[in-house]
Amino acid sequence: MTTRYDVLIIGGGVVGSAIARELSRFQLKIGVVDKELDVGFGTSCRNSGVIHSGIHYIPGSLRAILSVRGNILMDGVCQDLKIKLQRIGKLTLAVDDEDKVMLALLKHQGEINGVPGLELIDRAKIKQLQPGIHGLSALHSPSSAIISPYSLTIRLCENAVHNGVNIHLGQKVTTITPTADQLWQVETSSGKKYVTKLIINSAGLYSAEICRLVGINEYTVYPCRGEYYVLDKRLHGILGKLVYPAPKKNAPGLGIHATPTVNGKILIGPSAEYLHAPDDYASTSEMIKILRSKAQLFIPDIDETDYIRNFSGIRPKLVPSEIGGNKDFIIEDRKDVKGFINLIGIESPGLTSAPAIAEMVKEMVENHLTLIPDPTFDPVTIGSTLFFSELPAEEKADLISKNPNYGEIICRCEKITKQEILEAINNPLGARTLSSIKYRARATMGRCQGGFCIPRIVKILRDEFDFRPEDYLLHSKNSSLFKSYATESTKV
Repeated sequence: MTTRYDVLIIGGGVVGSAIARELSRFQLKIGVVDKELDVGFGTSCRNSGVIHSGIHYIPGSLRAILSVRGNILMDGVCQDLKIKLQRIGKLTLAVDDEDKVMLALLKHQGEINGVPGLELIDRAKIKQLQPGIHGLSALHSPSSAIISPYSLTIRLCENAVHNGVNIHLGQKVTTITPTADQLWQVETSSGKKYVTKLIINSAGLYSAEICRLVGINEYTVYPCRGEYYVLDKRLHGILGKLVYPAPKKNAPGLGIHATPTVNGKILIGPSAEYLHAPDDYASTSEMIKILRSKAQLFIPDIDETDYIRNFSGIRPKLVPSEIGGNKDFIIEDRKDVKGFINLIGIESPGLTSAPAIAEMVKEMVENHLTLIPDPTFDPVTIGSTLFFSELPAEEKADLISKNPNYGEIICRCEKITKQEILEAINNPLGARTLSSIKYRARATMGRCQGGFCIPRIVKILRDEFDFRPEDYLLHSKNSSLFKSYATESTKV
């Protein structure tokens, strides 16, 4: 059976999900296909979670225009979708005279881009804004913010689904062929077929592969891995600002930095290492040593036990390692391949820019389809920005009295209740991997990294959702949680 769409978006990362939500404002039949078992499992959930101000990008470039616009739009998006956004500001540090020249350039560049409130500050002001951090001077950008990147991606897509978008997970696109009536037929690895008037390529690290399926061979994406360390919540509050080094010329990223998160932990990273494979998320002993030494510079009082885990993300760069630096985003309505809107090289500040990219793509869609506003569009997510553990005591007691599941703690480190786990399992996308539950409920993200809560989540999935041993997946079809079948005597 073939499913027909007006628009088919390939890729359910933060940009693809933002586009889906933006287009769901109109009377269109929209589909999203993603090769993973949930949205955002690639670059979108593996980054610092920083909403950038726009100081780092060449004036007039898409990266500059869309990051500044995206930063502005993010307040309304987060209000609608009930997502935490904290505008804590950023200090970009100079440690020598060369860095001071770079900070002056960044300030000038940022002001041209329209970044508000930029200020060059001295040692004394640095210590006032962020005790324990040392530098000759710093550029303070107060509009820089932090967000949960996985919460943003998930809620954008879930709101799109709420507004009529269809999501197809676990569907890797294998062929794209034009039809006789000037449409596209898209087929996936599982044999699913979709016919669409318009394709939007938002496949991130795999976007060049999608291009080649329609005969566009001019692009190469170079995977570049960044490794991170996660520090324990014990350090919550010790870092009140984003702290970045002054960027170096032709560097592939902005340098290893310290990032507070909206959930109370601190990230150290990312590194930058070019790879041959776009899915090599390994963490390396060599980089772990470097990240630990950098952590000591940002947080001198750090203890060995404060390092609770490490992870990595991969950027889709458009420049090879021998050239270095960064190219601008490519966002194009291809004239030579009609009905194909193409997004390539959407690395940082892709998270920041996502709402603005969605606006830009919507305008391109108007070149092909008549956009009639849908009067039933609902931009708002029902619920609270806060987790149960963050609510006032009176509200907690009221919820427990109405629903005892709020009174049962499943994740001890993060204080996540059974009801929150159930809501994560019953998500609108139907995603039920352990990582899907983790990204929605925050379970397994604490100090013990799932030692306490995983057996309890397994029991919930077995007892209330009839999971068999082979149904338990970490994040993909090839990541079984159990190696062998359980018997009655070994059930949790």
